[in-house]
Amino acid sequence: MENTENTPNPGIVEDTVREENSSSAVNAEPNEINPLPTELNQTEQVTTEEFQAELVQHPAEDQEEHLEEHIEELAAEHESHETQTNYDQMSRTELVDLLEKVVKEDDINAIKTTIALIKVAFLKKKKEESLTKYEAALGAQGEAKEGEVKAELPAEQDEMDLKFNEFFNVYKANKARFIEEQEKLKSENLKKKLQIIEDLKQLISSEETLKKTYDEFKVLQERWKNVGIVPRGEINNLWQNYHFLVEKFFEKVKVNKELKDLDLKKNLEAKMSLCEKTEELLLETSILKSFKKLQKYHEEWKEIGPAPADKKDEIWERFKNATDKINERRREHYTRVEDEQSKNLETKTALCEQGEEVLTSKNESIKEWQDQTNKVNELLKIWKSIGPVPQKVNTEIWSRFKTSLDAFFSNKKEFFDKLKDQQLHNYNLKVELCMQAESLKANTDWKKTSQELIRLQSDWKKIGPVPKKHSDKIWKRFRAACDEFFNAKSSYFNNIQTHEEENLNKKNDLLKRLNDYQFSEDKNANLEILKNFQREWTEIGHIPIKEKDRLQNEFRTVVNQHLDRLKISEIEISTLNYQNRMDHLKNDPNARRVLSREKEVLINKISKMKEDVNLWENNIGFLAKSKNAAILKEEFENKINKSKSELKVMEAKLKILKQQQV
Repeated sequence: MENTENTPNPGIVEDTVREENSSSAVNAEPNEINPLPTELNQTEQVTTEEFQAELVQHPAEDQEEHLEEHIEELAAEHESHETQTNYDQMSRTELVDLLEKVVKEDDINAIKTTIALIKVAFLKKKKEESLTKYEAALGAQGEAKEGEVKAELPAEQDEMDLKFNEFFNVYKANKARFIEEQEKLKSENLKKKLQIIEDLKQLISSEETLKKTYDEFKVLQERWKNVGIVPRGEINNLWQNYHFLVEKFFEKVKVNKELKDLDLKKNLEAKMSLCEKTEELLLETSILKSFKKLQKYHEEWKEIGPAPADKKDEIWERFKNATDKINERRREHYTRVEDEQSKNLETKTALCEQGEEVLTSKNESIKEWQDQTNKVNELLKIWKSIGPVPQKVNTEIWSRFKTSLDAFFSNKKEFFDKLKDQQLHNYNLKVELCMQAESLKANTDWKKTSQELIRLQSDWKKIGPVPKKHSDKIWKRFRAACDEFFNAKSSYFNNIQTHEEENLNKKNDLLKRLNDYQFSEDKNANLEILKNFQREWTEIGHIPIKEKDRLQNEFRTVVNQHLDRLKISEIEISTLNYQNRMDHLKNDPNARRVLSREKEVLINKISKMKEDVNLWENNIGFLAKSKNAAILKEEFENKINKSKSELKVMEAKLKILKQQQV
């Protein structure tokens, strides 16, 4: 066995392991495996068992919490590309199946890394699927509400999550039992090592032959080496007592030089092999793997006994140099990581500024909002492609970027909520236009209806967009009504000569019937009959243009003759004509609006004319008795009589309008 000279300090290794398992492992400058001075006092010596205990106990106690908290960062930065890729290529279902298989294995130490990597891949897959669902929602809402989306990712657990948690809980339960068993085993191992120490004491006091004593000593050495870990608080004391007794044994028995040289040579070969393995680590691409193996080699170095005195410093220097190079490479790696994270921070800060700049844009149209949404989505895409930033500012920089995104999408939602209300209003306006067009589609007043439909089409263009789900349907409805009328119009004018001849015959027949009609003594009945004749005449369509004026004059002459013979007054005649015009107006799609306007005009005229009549009647009373006064009085009376006559006509018309609106 070798004393503590030129032995790598396992305490340094232990601190490094703790650092690797801490929550700040990615960003903090790690400790390294460094050689110690050639001499250590008793309080600085730490045993191999202590280091072993640390490697086993620390993950079982507090390392697991850090692993669950930061496993994704550690795996992403330190695990080999091949291992990570294999798990990344598996689906969540395959990962759960693999987890179910792995947790059935008994060796917790052997499976804990696999479990951790499965968890990393599962959580990563879960995150990717959640993000995919989020972007789909953005797209779906973008179609329904011009890009509206929500800022928060869905967090529901599915069947795979429940299965994963179930199997992971099995692993935790097995691990807890494993730790409990380890504690029992430590207590048993403590008893075994205490017994070995007692056996060493007896061996030192023994008077047996050198050969027998040495053989028994080698057995005790092997037993000591094969005993596993012990309670942490006992490690240092056990180690010091053991080495003290070993040194006492060598002092007492004074093993002969040949046997000792053979042992020293064997130890030299073992240490040379460790040097070669350590030098091979310089070719390892994974910083984490090379560092873990280096820890293991330092542990093995401690267990090897002393080398020949003339080779001791040389072999240790070789081992130390390889260790220093690995540590230097590790330092450079973390320096690069810090540089990359600093650059990533600069890039993400620039993205935050661009996101905040987007918020200052005054978007007034759907296209402008869509353009800005594309910019925001591109910023988010770039953000996701950038690596990590220093841990201490990670939350702050993400919060700043997310605040801009949330504000943008909140403003966008507000805009499209208002736009939705406007689109619903536009939809109602277009439904009204459809109803008007449908009421006109069967009208045969080709000129007037064509003008009205053209006006409706112009109004349609002025109305803004409607909800997308109604857009195509409402347009087809409007266009169908217009097409039906214009197709009928086209068909009519393609056969216009035939229609005009038919209408000419109808008007000649109506004129003959009017000439031959025998009226009664009932004036009201006669008025109604004349009104019906005139309405029928008006409803007959176009006739050949060359016959139009002649036939119209004949019809008007016959009507006037009947009016004179039947002694129908001018007021009745005016009322009759007005009634015909109002009846003809019923087919107009704007009839209600026209009638209301006509009614309002009549009421105003009647009111104004009554005021004028009252004024004129009052003025007559103030006229003096003179020749000029008589002339003025006569003029006023004529104006009053004429106005009263007109009032009667207007009041009759107003009565007709009220009947029309009932």
